[in-house]
Amino acid sequence: MSGQEPSLMDFLLVIWKRKWLILLPSFALAVLAGLASFLMPRKFEVDSIIRPSMIFAQNEQGNFQEVVVVDPRQIAGQINQKSYDRLIASQLKINIANFPGLRAENLRDTQLIRVSLRDRDVSQGSDILLALFKLLEKDFNRKIEVEIKSIDAQVKANEFEINRKNLDIKSLEIDQTRNREESRSAANKLKISEARYEGLSQEMKSVRQRIDGLEGQQKEVLKSQPEGGTAISLLLYSSEVQQNLRYYNDLNEKLSTERMAQEDYRLAMKSAEQRIGQLATQIDRLKSEIENLQSQISLYNEKKARIDYAQLIKEPTPSIYPVSPKKPFIVLVAGLVGLFIFAPLAFLMEYLKKHGPGREI
Repeated sequence: MSGQEPSLMDFLLVIWKRKWLILLPSFALAVLAGLASFLMPRKFEVDSIIRPSMIFAQNEQGNFQEVVVVDPRQIAGQINQKSYDRLIASQLKINIANFPGLRAENLRDTQLIRVSLRDRDVSQGSDILLALFKLLEKDFNRKIEVEIKSIDAQVKANEFEINRKNLDIKSLEIDQTRNREESRSAANKLKISEARYEGLSQEMKSVRQRIDGLEGQQKEVLKSQPEGGTAISLLLYSSEVQQNLRYYNDLNEKLSTERMAQEDYRLAMKSAEQRIGQLATQIDRLKSEIENLQSQISLYNEKKARIDYAQLIKEPTPSIYPVSPKKPFIVLVAGLVGLFIFAPLAFLMEYLKKHGPGREI
């Protein structure tokens, strides 16, 4: 190490010359670190897997599928932000300063949440994870209860609407029955009127024949009787003909009245039939609406039946071996730290030997 630029061989020679100064302290530091790691308390990892509550919901495409009530990533974020630490510590009477850190993650491509912690007391760690699950379950169930109340309210509203429509159907059926009775009554009256009309027509024909007969007889009398007797006969025949004509006119009026009554009966029948058809259309529409409401109720009941409450998929389980302290890692790091400390020290001592006050160190 003269005034020339040092080469790699110079560095290697220094390391070889001072090897015990580098290796022995580094080895001692590694041994001390190993001893310290044996004295450090052992910690085990306790983990569990939670599945949030799920409900049956309709997506944007109109299809129904199961969805979680809360996004698992949101729950994992709340756990990692220590949102539940103080509450759990208070429930289990644990000093918050000694509370182990909870770590949570949403398992990829699933709706599951893995929660873990590291603690010396495996039993305490399991109790903490169980307490966390109870708190999460309570939050999930609160949202589920809101969903169930909403479903029950919708079912009751639909059932009330179905009952109202059934009452409307009964009212329409009563109206339909009344119109059928009116139609049958009008049909019966029409038959009676037609029979009466036929009788009046026959009676008019008979009267007409009688009038024609009297008029014929009157003409015969005029031809055969003398003038004195003819006048009396003509008077009698004329009186008889007038009476029959008046009777004939009365029958004709009655016939007209029956014709008008028949038209009224036919109109009543037609109106009743039209009303019956309208009522049948309304009843069919109400029945179709009831079927739709019943389908909705079935869907609501299916949604309610497919509600899945929060589950502890994996019970709190401790690791088989301690996860802390990692003795080999600590020893290795201590050894490397010793090399990084004592190697430069060896180069410094070699430098002082060459360029110091002339005393070998």
